[in-house]
Amino acid sequence: MTNDTIPVEEYLAQGGVLTAPGNVPPRYRGELLRLMGSFVDSELAASAGFASAINWAPGIKERIAACRITLEKADHAERVLAVMAEFGTATARYQAQHDWAARVSRVDDLGQARQSGDMRLSVFHYPITDWTDAVVMNVLQGLATTVQMTELSQISYAPLADTFRQIAPREARHAELGLEGLARLVVSDPGGVRDSISYWMPRVAAGFGMAHSPRFDLQARFGLRRRPNEALRDAWQSLANTRLAACGL
Repeated sequence: MTNDTIPVEEYLAQGGVLTAPGNVPPRYRGELLRLMGSFVDSELAASAGFASAINWAPGIKERIAACRITLEKADHAERVLAVMAEFGTATARYQAQHDWAARVSRVDDLGQARQSGDMRLSVFHYPITDWTDAVVMNVLQGLATTVQMTELSQISYAPLADTFRQIAPREARHAELGLEGLARLVVSDPGGVRDSISYWMPRVAAGFGMAHSPRFDLQARFGLRRRPNEALRDAWQSLANTRLAACGL
């Protein structure tokens, strides 16, 4: 609840939280729905893209890990869609609006661009080519998601923050499963691992958005962001370098 004597934007800027759609001002609502849409679209696209890797798995343990990641990312999308439904989103129509498995050419370079009407991060438009590629992509993007979840778990819309706090440990586990697989691939396919890292590293980095984004100031005032894009990207880069080095890369 906001203090009746304080404008809602000032209340949010002071660290206040909102608890229901009826408390949400229009501009805040727009930014919140945009944030949720990006997460849902990215999770649905990640699930659909990683599903194709299940049959590339070299063993039962790896197959189970791939199935788990595919299932849980779809589940995470469903959980956030449930919050969007409270704002009037028609969830059945929303989840069917795109082909989540569709991908651009491997050689395309989308940068930070989003496709029309599709809010997934640009990294989820690129195809995965084989098991090594799937593991490397999962590691790098999984570590990026781990960093991003520190922001999402603290946003000022309490029901969504609670949902993200429930999701965060499972997303972190996806990255850990990838790192377990990566350690084995460094031995069996070191060249493939290095080639795949070179491909995915800049594409994952692009998912953090442009430095000095003009949207950040508005999101920060609303309590939807705390650290700017470049700080999150640097945190991911440091984390990725540390975890890759531990694998001998």
